[in-house]
Amino acid sequence: MRAGDEELLISPRNYSVLEDPGGQLTLAQVQDPVYAARFVAGSALSTNMQHPGAAYWLRLRVLPHGPQPHHWFLELYDSHISQVVFYPHPTAGAGEVHTGAAQAFTSRPYAYKNFLLRLPLEPGRERTFYLRLQADSKTSFLARLRTEQGLMEHFQQDYGLLGAFYGVLLIMVVYNICLYFFTQEQTYLRYVLYVLSCSLVFLSEDGLGFQYLWPRHPWLNQLVTLSSAPLLLLTFSYYARQFLDTAQRVPVLDRLVRAAVLLTGGVLLVDALWWQSHLSFWLYLLPYGLLYYAALRVWRQGFRPAGLFVLSHSLVALSVGFLILRKLGIDALTNPFTVYSMNVAFVVEVVVLSYALGEKIKGIQEATLQAQERLVKQLRKKHLVQERLVEQLRQNQQLKDQLNSELETLVARRTEELREQSETIAAQNRELLQANGLLALQSAAIDKLNGELQRDLEQAQTARVLAREVNFGEFSQIYPDKDSCLRHLAELKWTAGYACRKCGHDNYCEGREPFSRRCTRCRYVESATAYTLLQKCKFSIVKAFYAVFLLHTHKGSYPAQELSRVLELRRATCWSFSQKVLEALRRQAEAGEEEAGWTQLLLDSAGGEPEEEESQALRATG
Repeated sequence: MRAGDEELLISPRNYSVLEDPGGQLTLAQVQDPVYAARFVAGSALSTNMQHPGAAYWLRLRVLPHGPQPHHWFLELYDSHISQVVFYPHPTAGAGEVHTGAAQAFTSRPYAYKNFLLRLPLEPGRERTFYLRLQADSKTSFLARLRTEQGLMEHFQQDYGLLGAFYGVLLIMVVYNICLYFFTQEQTYLRYVLYVLSCSLVFLSEDGLGFQYLWPRHPWLNQLVTLSSAPLLLLTFSYYARQFLDTAQRVPVLDRLVRAAVLLTGGVLLVDALWWQSHLSFWLYLLPYGLLYYAALRVWRQGFRPAGLFVLSHSLVALSVGFLILRKLGIDALTNPFTVYSMNVAFVVEVVVLSYALGEKIKGIQEATLQAQERLVKQLRKKHLVQERLVEQLRQNQQLKDQLNSELETLVARRTEELREQSETIAAQNRELLQANGLLALQSAAIDKLNGELQRDLEQAQTARVLAREVNFGEFSQIYPDKDSCLRHLAELKWTAGYACRKCGHDNYCEGREPFSRRCTRCRYVESATAYTLLQKCKFSIVKAFYAVFLLHTHKGSYPAQELSRVLELRRATCWSFSQKVLEALRRQAEAGEEEAGWTQLLLDSAGGEPEEEESQALRATG
């Protein structure tokens, strides 16, 4: 070292290494010429600490040139070395320092995230220092000599940059939590979990977590070191899959990613607890590679935020490559830029992903607004159609009211005329009774006039009856089809409950024909028309209903010719059906049920036998 130097990087050619596979050698033994001759220059090894669990002795010779106004310190960069024993003097026990990641943070001589050891140097005198190192994973011996002034400047710069780094992560966490509470979008919450797992990885890697969060719990430090990377994989895949909408856009690849993440997580757990191969970081290539490929696929489908996702994770992948090289002990690209490249890459990634997430939500909101606008237009059109329909219904109602009013006026006028005629006839009858002695010719003329007036009265009464009936079109609105007629007939028929005509059982199930009922005991099937006036009816049941209605309304005096014209059926068919209805009317009159409605007339079952299909069903089940 020359006077005026503030720091010096210790390259592999500046030290020599002795591997102790059993970890049993002492300082006196390694100083013995037998073992001293086995030390190998650090530049001759591909990795400095390539066998986890073995002890490595490092011999470092330092020769200061000129006066040294400052104290010199040895800084070890890797904070995961399990055991560090520093021998500042050639004699064991003389000021030696015991520390390491497997011990509490308070065991370190200086409260610093890396291992910091003071070198007792004298000007112009070469000193030989020994370090005994043990690690649970492959690592390299990266160290630097610094003066007090150099350490102060380095502390300010290092902690300042790390503070800014964690500040950015904290801002992103708080910002996205607030967005989650405002929007209830789960992607923000998944992003927060991912950023927190990133923070846990960096707190483990740079040693700040051990220094500030769990300094008295080295086991927790070891646990965080082992679990932070798998946790980062899980949270990253949990976030990335929803951010990219892989389940909808690339469903097959999404299932493959989920399987790869779960398989990798299980293998990492088994490796950490049992295998301890220390090569588990190669397993991350499969799930991360699949996620990167999925992002490319989604980007090619036109999803623009996926391009930002690919860009940010390309930077992270480059920084992870530098980390893997350091883990393997390849120091060719090791420099301050590559050491802190992951921090820079993750800051860029966090900011870019936050922007990309905002772009995605913005796109979703724009699509939602467009859909809402289309829906509003459709609702507006529907509202206009409804308004026109309401206006049309209002006009129809006004027309209907006007027609009803005119019809009522005409009926009232005709009724008044008939009443006046009746009063006139009554007065004339009284006059005729009083003038009983008039000539026979006058009596005949009066009889003739009375007959004509009587016919007028009957015609008026018939008109009044016909005025109360409905035409077939209006009747069809009440009974529009066969099913409505059968339903009404079944309700009339079984109003008092169902009872099988064969065995009297009262439980039934639906038959094959509409509204028929099948006995659950003897399986006898009875249709809705069986044992009614409509049994074996050969024409439409709706027309049959209307025929019964007309014949009942006119007390059976409705001509078959007129019925044929109204129902558009053959006259013989109408005459035959009229006879059945007239017979039913006669039986109703004999029973004193003239006031019963026309629908009760449908239930007339005199002479009814099971229909042909029902008889066949009965024979098939009997």
